[in-house]
Amino acid sequence: MSGNVRWGVLGTARVVRKTIPALQETRNGEVTGIASRSEEKAREYAARHGIPQAFGSYEALLASPDIDAVYIALPNALHREWILKSLDAGKHVLCEKPLAMSAAECGQIARKAEATGLKVLEGFMYRFHPRFEKLQELLAANAVGKLTFVHVAHSFDAGGEDNIRWYAGLGGGALFDTGCYVVNMSRMVTGQEPAHVAAFGNYRDANDGGRIDTSIAGMLRFPGGATALFDTGVNLERRNFLEVTGTEGRLYLDNPFGLLEEDSVLEEHHFGQDTIRHTIKGGANHFVRMGEHFADSVLNGTPLRYDLTDAANNARVLEALDHAARTQEGAPEPSLRSGAGVS
Repeated sequence: MSGNVRWGVLGTARVVRKTIPALQETRNGEVTGIASRSEEKAREYAARHGIPQAFGSYEALLASPDIDAVYIALPNALHREWILKSLDAGKHVLCEKPLAMSAAECGQIARKAEATGLKVLEGFMYRFHPRFEKLQELLAANAVGKLTFVHVAHSFDAGGEDNIRWYAGLGGGALFDTGCYVVNMSRMVTGQEPAHVAAFGNYRDANDGGRIDTSIAGMLRFPGGATALFDTGVNLERRNFLEVTGTEGRLYLDNPFGLLEEDSVLEEHHFGQDTIRHTIKGGANHFVRMGEHFADSVLNGTPLRYDLTDAANNARVLEALDHAARTQEGAPEPSLRSGAGVS
């Protein structure tokens, strides 16, 4: 393939207000089409964002010869279905997180991607911001000594009852929406998979039956001895931070998941000494960087930075946390999530 990657967007969720402009800004991609179940809505978004083609069904977009890759912005529980259909249609896939609702579903996607030779990436955009390159550089240089604790929080208020997060059948609830970030970050910082998990949740009735979590707090214990503490929710005041503590100091990053296009600061602390402030100059749009990385992989046949084993491992931890929290609560397991240990 030569030239730019021609993107098609499946879905008109709120996140596309950030991702469509970002994909349009990439040096190696262009947004050619957008699809919705409502052709009127697709036309509205196409006109708003200057997209040439609007499709009144996802199937119509996938059938278009003008699309090389799709960005999937559908509810969580629909990801696996439309990733597989996209691959069957010969399209590369960048999918909003979580990639799927279980490790088993991630395995299905991985097998299909391997069989078709197409690229699939789970869209954790924060991993592409240069502040995380600096964080990993400091950890590799033993800036905090032996890693002891990771503390990460991510929460916001999802709002009214029409929000998809209040529907169990769409993969709603906090853990699989915001919690997937804190688990992913904890695994990234430690560079390990947890051996043990514990979790406690707060629950409410879902709008389509059953019970869904509104907030979750938990712990991940890693083989090297580090423990990650996290809390996350979709009915809380906005909170967003990362703290990494070791025997020789700690690192602190405010708003690690936020879209920062200005300078960002990573703080380094050592037992009462003056704070070292690592300033990442100029900022970066992590959605743009993720889109360019993906398109480079498609155009040049180079490996993606994160493979589908990573996505399956993240899903496996989420399943274990979901099971642990529901066991404590006495809440029923949703049919679309299988309770599983970490193995």
